Amino acid sequence: MAVAFDRLTTPNDVSDYSIDTGHRQIGLGAGLVGLMIAMAVVIIGLVAANELTQGNDETVAELVAVGFGLNTVALATLKVGIAIVLIGILVRLWLRVESIKSSLPALKADAGDQTVKTGDINTPYGAATVGTDVPKALPIHRMARTMWAPMLVMGYMAVVAGLIISFVWAGNVGTSTGVGASAWTQGLQFLGEGMVLAGISFLLGSILAGLREGGGQVQAALGVPVKTLKMPNTAKAFVALMMAGLMVSIVQFILYLITIGFDTLQDVQTWFAFLGPLRELGLGLLLAGITLALATIANVLGFQFWRIRDIVKTGR
Repeated sequence: MAVAFDRLTTPNDVSDYSIDTGHRQIGLGAGLVGLMIAMAVVIIGLVAANELTQGNDETVAELVAVGFGLNTVALATLKVGIAIVLIGILVRLWLRVESIKSSLPALKADAGDQTVKTGDINTPYGAATVGTDVPKALPIHRMARTMWAPMLVMGYMAVVAGLIISFVWAGNVGTSTGVGASAWTQGLQFLGEGMVLAGISFLLGSILAGLREGGGQVQAALGVPVKTLKMPNTAKAFVALMMAGLMVSIVQFILYLITIGFDTLQDVQTWFAFLGPLRELGLGLLLAGITLALATIANVLGFQFWRIRDIVKTGR
């Protein structure tokens, strides 16, 4: 499965680094669709506000239900656009690796015969290891390459399913069916949001894996010691926050379903009062993890530019 998904992030032609992969246009298109849906939600909100001034409470409740479902779809669509752009970055990464492989030998200084001393070293960008072969993928990297596509697809499907159920919610306002549909809509859509963010997180993990492997390939092809950063603390925290956020998203979904069996509306509203912040906590943890992943990518890129300069200067 990982091999199949790798084909989506590997360029078909590595001979031309300037090739247009099309991911940017598709990602921007998805973002535009998400923005248009969000604008439609704003219009629904304005209509609901007008209906409220006229005392049409039931109509307001119906519009709020539909608006909730559409708003979450808008956010998920924007996130899918981000994911598509990240896929394009992965493709560009491998084009960059091939380009450096072909150009760096002409810049590399002649260091003569050299003996590779393997082991641990310190660099300006953190602890690293020195070896002679391309580093093997870490377990989290293998997981990231396998899971990013299923997470994105299943997450968006859950959000759309929640939208469909929101129409049931809107058509049964004030009834037990409406309350149950409300629980399904909120729980399912925020589970989907969490999965989409997890998919983006796994894509960032795949980018880190590509940087690690690609950097090793470049050094091995040149016949110089292969220096690879050890997993930094920001990356470890990123993995922990991503897993915690995904778990919270699953828990909030289960708790929303539990409310369907409650006998009184007061009990349901009591649970809804804390489930709202809980679901936002899950998304917050995932977004915090994404922030750390981006910080880690920035650090790895700094290390690789430092390593290229070192190779050009010393030849080793």
